[in-house]
Amino acid sequence: MNNRQAPNNKIVLATKNQGKIQEFKTLFSGLGIEILSLKEFENVPEIIEDGTSFEENAKKKAETICQFTRLPTIADDSGLVVDALAGAPGINSARYAGENATDEQNNQKLLHALAGIPKEKRKARFVAYLAFAVPNKETIGVEDIVEGYILESPRGQRGFGYDPLFYLPELGKTMAELDPEIKNQISHRGKAMRRLFHLLKGEWEQ
Repeated sequence: MNNRQAPNNKIVLATKNQGKIQEFKTLFSGLGIEILSLKEFENVPEIIEDGTSFEENAKKKAETICQFTRLPTIADDSGLVVDALAGAPGINSARYAGENATDEQNNQKLLHALAGIPKEKRKARFVAYLAFAVPNKETIGVEDIVEGYILESPRGQRGFGYDPLFYLPELGKTMAELDPEIKNQISHRGKAMRRLFHLLKGEWEQ
């Protein structure tokens, strides 16, 4: 077994978010790797996301959970960056409307913040930073983005988070209107995961 290969082909996802769990499981399908989430562990340590960037938060989550489980761990910190809002909600995307805010509450706050701003000034991007931590090894990470615009009302029933408001001009659809296979191909998280695969591919194939 090489330095970064997962023991017993298990990798922990440092999340309880069902949407993210399903996306990662789809991306990992066919690789013979068992994906575990935080839902499958008891007494998981609380992680305060007090970093000033997606990278800092992702690495903190990955390293904390890796130390707790003693298993290779992937953590992501991702969010929505809106130009007209000086980069908000940014690293606070999941709690934009409050610590326990629902997706709908976050979306409503975003729409309120952008009220009256014309389409051409509603440019935004999803950012995803993935950190991969292995016991006694240096944590590695990758980042990727997808560009789009924020609509004035939600569209689509798929996806989660800000997906119903995030419009992709080249596809003429929101993230929430895309088939999962298409979303995984073009999404910030899907692209970041493939970048991570590229870094680890040679080791996993050994």
